[in-house]
Amino acid sequence: MSRPDGAVRPDVRLNFRTRARRWALPAVVAVTAATLSWGGPAGAAAAPSGLPEAIDSILGDPRMEGGAASVVVADAQTGETLYQHNPTGRLMPASNTKLATSAAAMSVLGPGYRFTTDVLAAGRVRGGVLDGDLYLRGTGDPTALAADYDKLAADVAAAGVKRVGGRLVADDTRFDAQRQGDTWGADDESSYYAAQISALSVAPDTDYDTGTVIVEVGPGKAAGDKPVVSVTPKTDYVHVDLSGASTVAAGGEDTIGVERQHGTNTIRVRGTVPVGGDTTKEWVTVWEPTGYAAAVFRDALARHGVRVAGPSRLGRATPAGAERLASHDSMALKDLLVPFMKLSNNMHAEILTKAMGYKTTGNPGSWGDGLAAVAGYLKGAGVDATKIRQVDGSGLSRKDNFAARQLADLLLSVRDEPWYADWYASLPVACAPDRFVGGTLRSRMCGTPAALNARGKTGSLTGASALSGYVKDADGRELVYSVVQNNYLVSSVKPLEDAIVVTLARSTAKEASAVTPKSPRSLPAAERDGDLECSWRKPAGC
Repeated sequence: MSRPDGAVRPDVRLNFRTRARRWALPAVVAVTAATLSWGGPAGAAAAPSGLPEAIDSILGDPRMEGGAASVVVADAQTGETLYQHNPTGRLMPASNTKLATSAAAMSVLGPGYRFTTDVLAAGRVRGGVLDGDLYLRGTGDPTALAADYDKLAADVAAAGVKRVGGRLVADDTRFDAQRQGDTWGADDESSYYAAQISALSVAPDTDYDTGTVIVEVGPGKAAGDKPVVSVTPKTDYVHVDLSGASTVAAGGEDTIGVERQHGTNTIRVRGTVPVGGDTTKEWVTVWEPTGYAAAVFRDALARHGVRVAGPSRLGRATPAGAERLASHDSMALKDLLVPFMKLSNNMHAEILTKAMGYKTTGNPGSWGDGLAAVAGYLKGAGVDATKIRQVDGSGLSRKDNFAARQLADLLLSVRDEPWYADWYASLPVACAPDRFVGGTLRSRMCGTPAALNARGKTGSLTGASALSGYVKDADGRELVYSVVQNNYLVSSVKPLEDAIVVTLARSTAKEASAVTPKSPRSLPAAERDGDLECSWRKPAGC
């Protein structure tokens, strides 16, 4: 059954900042391939012959039995809709939420925006002694490494400070004190993709997985020995409990598990590792990242000969008139978009959301104010934000609801932005092998016309998958696509997303035919389970 909902006259070029409201289809809970699809009635936007049937047949795959899908395909140049299937059906977009957050951040904060971390003295320095407290003040830098805190400490020593008579105070007041997002799963608490959000934190690596430590667990020399453990960065802020772990004889089972105990910084290692076995590497969140940053910085001060007499104190604002002793700036936002979007980093999304909240209100950055800023940007871009629900910046919450229509409208509108080239470059590229080019698409659509052609943002949660972006067809015409699928019971429906995009890539303005979705067995290991973004499966990922 085909319907002309959303049809536009072929002679009308849509302006996505003043677009007339389309006719809306009622949202549905479950759809099948043959319902609510449209390839355009006679005289409407010219869709390739066979395109509606091709995409309908892909969505009719048994893997989507009982599920729901929202799909829109449009001509990127004219904005004309070429295909739609339940276009206004709101579904969980997972990490496709980051499309809205990243675009809003580029508009609200600006491509050149940088996070600054300062060290300030609240008192006079005499004879190498600071008569007062030393403040570490953060603004949310998700890229701050232990090495950056070490450089700040070196600069403090170079400024002539050898002893702090007062305390080390960690000022994280740029953001509010709410550490975790709306309805984030309790079982994700120690998982690196659900780290707590603070204006002060530490990333252990150049993927910039802020708010985490890397725990490596290897075998002891002999059966019965405790496993050998290392933590990066080296810090006493976390404690590793090995009481439930042991080394077993060569050839034995490797059952090592690593998890932080709720409400503490005790990381429990459980299970066995055989002699000569592989090292297990896990990224684990810390409890209270402000304290983590303070601990790493305090250790750095000690290494550079700066002794702090008093204890560390968290969450106090720097007093007016404090003297800046050292400062560190992050990379520019346009560069931060690369690890953020390519690797689908949730923490970057949430920090940018709170930064937008601060920028637009002057109050401590909060999810509420930041999401209002995102909604304001979408409205200005011609995207009807009243038709979506966004409760966090990353899409980790299962309360987030977007339809393909809004995602496609955003993808069309953003092409007119002055910073579009940088934003477009941050999207993962199908089958590009470099992690910071291909990102979460680097192992997908290889050997097809979509390889090194399609760009898109992926999304993955249990029972929710999405892919939205751009692809050129066989004639070189650029298309916008958005595919959101929910409520399926199989492990992954990403082969269906890929089949739709490859179908578009090999179509012409005159004709299209469906690509058969791959079987799960043909997928790379990281893609067979669609519950998580492949980049979240540390250390191998996608």
